[in-house]
Amino acid sequence: MDLKLKGRTALITGGSQGIGFSIAQFLAAEGCSIILISRTEADLNSAKRRLEKDHGVPVTIHAINLAERGRPQELAAKYPDLDILVNNAGSTPRGTILDVDEDRFRAAFDLKVFGYINMCREFYRNMKARRKGVIINILGNGGEAPDAGYIAGAACNASLMAFTRALGGQSDRDGVRVVGVNPGPVATERLIGLMKTESKRVHGDESRWEEFSKGFPFGRAAKVEEIGATVALLASDLSSYTTGTVVTIDGGMVNSGSLI
Repeated sequence: MDLKLKGRTALITGGSQGIGFSIAQFLAAEGCSIILISRTEADLNSAKRRLEKDHGVPVTIHAINLAERGRPQELAAKYPDLDILVNNAGSTPRGTILDVDEDRFRAAFDLKVFGYINMCREFYRNMKARRKGVIINILGNGGEAPDAGYIAGAACNASLMAFTRALGGQSDRDGVRVVGVNPGPVATERLIGLMKTESKRVHGDESRWEEFSKGFPFGRAAKVEEIGATVALLASDLSSYTTGTVVTIDGGMVNSGSLI
């Protein structure tokens, strides 16, 4: 399907691996110029080479930490005409309130919550002035199904769900769309690594990690491509009436009462 995105420019934070890189692949395949943000330059260089080789689009990379103050302002000043912003950087630690101390909790909020909010503020200002643009926030279904064993994820994602709905609920008057995506378990390098570690602990054999997928909907985690394809569609004009909402992609886990 031609999403008619050719010629547009998309910036993806946390874009060198996993969900972020899959989003970049789908947008590049549609003809978008790509800007990737990550903290690890080696990963960015690898992602840049793959995108340019596979899709032949311009790819720009920046190795920066979005938890640092001033970084979003720098990026917004550098790319004032950005068409698509995808906020994806940041992960939150698992554990209960007693497991996650203040420093780890604050670090999670600084990168994911305040990182997203600050990126939205700066790029929204530019998009409002042009009356054009799309912001997509990659969140997580922990915000819909709060779990005391993943309390930082519950707090971060619930906060960003409310933020996305509030901003996107009135952004139409500025010609801008703001949408959230809530993935459930996704077969990223990180999740597979966690499952291998657990498999080694339980079974003494990390190669049996796929057995831990049996409890997920459809007996598996989501593929990164399923998230990437959805984001590309939401970023396109085929979704031009979609704003102020959060799309959940978790195989029905939230509504079934299951948790990750």
